[in-house]
Amino acid sequence: MTKKAVILVSGGLDSATVLAMARDQGYECYALSFDYGQRHRCELDAARQVAQVSGVTSHRIVDLDVGWMGGSALTDSSIPVPDAGTNDDSIPSTYVPARNTVFLSIALAWAEVLQAQDIFIGANAVDYSGYPDCRPAFIEAFERLANMATKAGVEGSGFKVHAPLIHMSKAEIITTGTALGVDYSLTSSCYQPDAQCHACGYCDSCRLRASGFADAGVIDPTRYQAGK
Repeated sequence: MTKKAVILVSGGLDSATVLAMARDQGYECYALSFDYGQRHRCELDAARQVAQVSGVTSHRIVDLDVGWMGGSALTDSSIPVPDAGTNDDSIPSTYVPARNTVFLSIALAWAEVLQAQDIFIGANAVDYSGYPDCRPAFIEAFERLANMATKAGVEGSGFKVHAPLIHMSKAEIITTGTALGVDYSLTSSCYQPDAQCHACGYCDSCRLRASGFADAGVIDPTRYQAGK
């Protein structure tokens, strides 16, 4: 029987790579994206394109606006997007409260309906912004929750939460995806792109992305705003 998997697809380069990895492993892929009130909405267009060219079985974009609660520079226009990451161990203002917990919960519910035992997420704990819900401990804890809180888990079929990028550098991620044929020109990582979806080149996500391409020795296909 064909293995089914739910893949969280944000439109960024990490999730595009994870989707390619899942397909390479023989999974029938069900892509899941979220319209959560993010200011960088270009990523939703990117998610649509990535899912389309990847030949997923289904791609759902869930309307789940959490912008009303504020608390993040990515959803609250009154909080400026920082041009660089923090210089200490503090969590940056671009952290969206409980985002991966919420997203994985919905992915889990869909996986149970689909009778899929596998969920993939592009979380990374190497070249990342210090978000607590991107750490290995979080992934492990959510997997335990998934197998305690669902009918499928209780009855024994269970779930596996895959985070194959968790210990990879951005360069390693890009090298892996390039080998799998990922078209990174379709992806969007910037926290504050312009109306044409050109990247700012200054935010933390842009800096990590640019460094990754440079370190991997791969041409950066990102479209940047004029003068950046």
